[in-house]
Amino acid sequence: MPGPVKKRSKKAGLPPGTPIHIGEQRSETTRITLFEFDEQRWEEKELTRPKECALVEDKSTVTWINVTGLHQVEVLEELNTCFGLHPLVLEDILNTDQRPKMEDYGDYLYIVLKMLFMAGSPGDEVESEQVSIILGKNFVLSFQEKESPLFDPIRERLRNGKGRLRKMGPDYLVHAILDAIIDHYFVVLEKLGEKIEFLEEEVVIQPTPATLQATHRLKREMIFLRKAVWPLREVIGSLERGESSLIKESTAIYLRDIYDHTIQVIDNIETFRDMLSGMMDIYLSSISNRMNEIMKVLTIIATIFIPLTFIVGLYGMNFKYMPELSWPWGYPLVLALMLSVAVFMLIYFRRKRWI
Repeated sequence: MPGPVKKRSKKAGLPPGTPIHIGEQRSETTRITLFEFDEQRWEEKELTRPKECALVEDKSTVTWINVTGLHQVEVLEELNTCFGLHPLVLEDILNTDQRPKMEDYGDYLYIVLKMLFMAGSPGDEVESEQVSIILGKNFVLSFQEKESPLFDPIRERLRNGKGRLRKMGPDYLVHAILDAIIDHYFVVLEKLGEKIEFLEEEVVIQPTPATLQATHRLKREMIFLRKAVWPLREVIGSLERGESSLIKESTAIYLRDIYDHTIQVIDNIETFRDMLSGMMDIYLSSISNRMNEIMKVLTIIATIFIPLTFIVGLYGMNFKYMPELSWPWGYPLVLALMLSVAVFMLIYFRRKRWI
């Protein structure tokens, strides 16, 4: 899981809008793919130069340009100039520590959110990738930190012409991208839920220090998820209310469905956070109960041996004239007395329900 804050020291003192990549380099080169489609046809190609992305305003087709890899700043600057985007938009795209948000620049909308996935590293920790989306009149720009198969079903639907994707406008394409990202949140939450259920059983049955560490790690992941998902509620709400003319009323209905999914994701995260907090309390209670059981056993043993120690100490005094020293059966009688005292005390503890 990445740290809560990425380093921004190299941007300190620079004017607003300065394009500097902040974050981890997750791909070797910047790759630009283009989809141009309408209801009758579609075209797919990979571009070698950003200037090939130039759009004609009166085009009736929808153009989707997906950029993978954000570390080559000069490529994104050329693309930014090609579409006439605001310098602050490019700055936000390159800064991969953005909070999910939506900004209306009049001719286009800028949307940024987090794509979540389970890493293949040991422990299967949650990782995130920033996805930036720009919705224009007849185009959609999407920016990813690295190649991901999450958008492959969307591309396949465009190729096959199935569903409404090629019949609707660019706003519906943005809906499809958002829907793919948010639906994948449920996949991540299901895996986390399985880990939480396993830990819950372990906490109740046999808690160990490793259980405590795993619980702490999951609590950190829940904080990370909440930070990534909670602001998305406001973003989808703004899109669903149709505050921009770029969002058609027919698409707002589908955005309402995404809003419901976002609320469900947030509810699941809050539920998991409560469960983990309860597991911490259960862990501490289990450890305390185990300690109490150990102390109870030790106390009972010590209590039983107190009178026995008294008897042994009494007969261990080195006086010459002591009663019963000359009895032939004195030693067995003392042992029988000590055994009787121990049995009596055990029966008494049992009746008192102390053991």
